[in-house]
Amino acid sequence: MSTSQASLHEGKQEQTSLPVIGKAPFKMPAYLPVLVSTLVLVVISAVIAPRTMSSISLGAMLPFAAILAVAAVGQTLVVQQRGIDLSVGGSITLAAVLVSAGPGKFGISVFVMIPVVLVICGLLGLLNSILVSRMLITPLVATLAVNAILVGAALLFTSGSSAAAPAELSSAVSARFLGLPALLWFSLVFVAVLALVASKSVLGRQFVLTGANPATAISNGIRVQRSVVLAYVVAGVCYGIAGILLAGYLQNVTVNAGSSYLMSVIAVVIVGGTPLTGGRGTIVGTAIAALFMSQLIQLVLTLGAPTATQMLIQALAIAVAAVLGAVKLRQRRR
Repeated sequence: MSTSQASLHEGKQEQTSLPVIGKAPFKMPAYLPVLVSTLVLVVISAVIAPRTMSSISLGAMLPFAAILAVAAVGQTLVVQQRGIDLSVGGSITLAAVLVSAGPGKFGISVFVMIPVVLVICGLLGLLNSILVSRMLITPLVATLAVNAILVGAALLFTSGSSAAAPAELSSAVSARFLGLPALLWFSLVFVAVLALVASKSVLGRQFVLTGANPATAISNGIRVQRSVVLAYVVAGVCYGIAGILLAGYLQNVTVNAGSSYLMSVIAVVIVGGTPLTGGRGTIVGTAIAALFMSQLIQLVLTLGAPTATQMLIQALAIAVAAVLGAVKLRQRRR
């Protein structure tokens, strides 16, 4: 073999020994931090307050976590489009009141009333989107005004009294499957379907791109307003579902049924890893955060803290998650 052939042969060996550059590096799932935090919380709960991990305690906590997850997923979609929806409490209350008192007032079956309620909640979401995207009203002001209207409508519909949920709805919601509440299974399937649509479908990718960079989305021929409308409408339906499930689980609904969900939903969205700046977000992370917050509150209350501590915990969780998100954003820019 000549000298030139030998050097060529060695060059080929060197080229084949080089690493492949085209492979994408491993990307940590956005929901991993909240997942790890939830697992750590479970271990801590089992050590310092074993009662919170009993079947009775979990059976009481998981349904509320499931309802919170459904509502928070809707808020996640809105936040991804750089908005915020403060009508969540009023929407949940109105849905719970309508599905409870509606069948008796209108003389129809609860199974007819459920789709009617969902359509109404979807239209309320459409109203929010029109106020925000067409009339250019700040989301904070627009949705807060709609929330006040919805609370007033619930008061007017029930004359301020409580409403008993139909027996069929209560039986369906209180059912258990494979030893776990049916609410939990429904929430898991609901979250999984929305997460797959958001991450795998063309519509879902366009939706994320619109929230992350509206200018780029417009240059690619994507209608930004369509994504905003879709976010608020789907969010309204999510609140409606949460209200229906809450009515069936509580069995007796008051006009304050959804008032506590505003702070809880926002806390869960932020803790789950969705920044208020929009774009990036994780539906799965939101669902896990709902479980984390529900278990954290149950743990603190079990240890003897007053009920008012719940608000402090949610505020602290929002503050910590916001600070960590800001630090992470600064690191990415660097």
